[in-house]
Amino acid sequence: MLDVAIIGLGPVGATLANLLGKLGLSVVAFDRATEIFPLPRAVHFDGETMRVFQEAGITPQLLDYCHVSPGMKFVDPGGKLLVDWPRPMEIGSQGWHPSYRFHQPDLERLLRERLRDRPGVQVKLGCDVYAVDEHDTHLTLRYEDVASGGLASLDARFVVGCDGARSLVRRLIGSELEDLGLHEKWLVFDAILKGSWSRSLGDFSIQFCNPQRPATYVRGVGNRRRWEIMLMPGDNVAEISRTENIWPLVESWISPDEADIERGAVYTFHSVIARQWRKGRMLLAGDAAHQTPPFLGQGMCAGIRDAANLAWKLQAVVSGRCASSLLDTYQGERHPHVDEYIRLAVRLGRLIQATGDAQVRERDQQFAQGPELMRSITPVLGASALNDGQGGAGTLSWQPLLRDGSYMDDNVGMNFYVVARPGLIDDELKAVCAASAVKPVLVPADEPAIADWLDALGAGMVAVRPDRYLLGTANTPQELQGLWARLAHVVA
Repeated sequence: MLDVAIIGLGPVGATLANLLGKLGLSVVAFDRATEIFPLPRAVHFDGETMRVFQEAGITPQLLDYCHVSPGMKFVDPGGKLLVDWPRPMEIGSQGWHPSYRFHQPDLERLLRERLRDRPGVQVKLGCDVYAVDEHDTHLTLRYEDVASGGLASLDARFVVGCDGARSLVRRLIGSELEDLGLHEKWLVFDAILKGSWSRSLGDFSIQFCNPQRPATYVRGVGNRRRWEIMLMPGDNVAEISRTENIWPLVESWISPDEADIERGAVYTFHSVIARQWRKGRMLLAGDAAHQTPPFLGQGMCAGIRDAANLAWKLQAVVSGRCASSLLDTYQGERHPHVDEYIRLAVRLGRLIQATGDAQVRERDQQFAQGPELMRSITPVLGASALNDGQGGAGTLSWQPLLRDGSYMDDNVGMNFYVVARPGLIDDELKAVCAASAVKPVLVPADEPAIADWLDALGAGMVAVRPDRYLLGTANTPQELQGLWARLAHVVA
């Protein structure tokens, strides 16, 4: 019997498989397709997501396929700047740049290559899971080899559905979708530059707030460029993605002499969240659990955060270290977090998609807020048995770069850890850590970058979870012991 079966081997499923394999679990990952989808899909991720990829072990290679993004601009039909949303170009608090552009097939290839180094992970491509049978102690997955039509089955203790918007696992859980109010059809047009481009739009993403036809420009990696163009009443969905119909829509920016069309496809941008992410031994992650409009570039990022939150919890339960109730904290923490991102994306989407006179006036009033409107958000985790919101609980931790050039995460591994000022590290503190069920790594704050982090928190020490969110802050061994007490609800 395997520990975890993952259905879907896109970026979320492949990241989860890597993290679980790194933690020593036996894993099988299914995907109906036999090859990576070769065309662009997601094009952006943030510094927190890169930090998870660091944990998965692919950042040295991934950096060669990324472009640091300077941010986003909003302009009116005449090209007048309505509002600027720059992203810092220096390394941020996660140890990485705040914003990256990438080509999804490159990311998926690197994640799958890394899986080859995980002896506990099996990959079954060209295999379609069509049923999951529930038992008291495990689940039985029944699947078909798509090429041969052969049927087979296997058992796993848990199943995670990373199987997208039309998720089989979500249907088996019986979860309805909460509608957050935005559903619009857009044409996504990906182009590959042939050489020089006379009307280059630069490195910024640009939102063209044109009531006649809203559009978005995204600077991709290398010679890739993307336009997203909103469909308007009267547009023929079946015809608009044809080559001869795409070029007139983008002729003010680029011509067939300057680029080749890599893909043109119509997508419906949705804003939904599953109401139930877990039923017994079945769980959801990624688009199976939530879908967001792309205006913040947070769709894939949200799924990667799901994987980071879920991986260590599954390991703790499978190992017997924690009770299965630990998995109840997954939706409680992640649902409010992703909800905040989706609602902001919906808000921005409505501004970008303003077409009527009243909508445009409302848009301009909102844009008049300038920097306040464009404030980047870093939500805290929702309430759970691990997270009561006190002492910084649920806040994303920093990842200081150490003097030797190494990263904090690489030094502590996928473990709980405690960072403490050297003067507070005594026998009593060591005893409190040793007595904890999670056996945290103890890290002295003897480097300036780590001390700066504690200064920012206003604390003598901080306890951090394996997913790099704070369990809480403390100033004494007794207060730290109180943080470990939060785990009493879930420790087996």
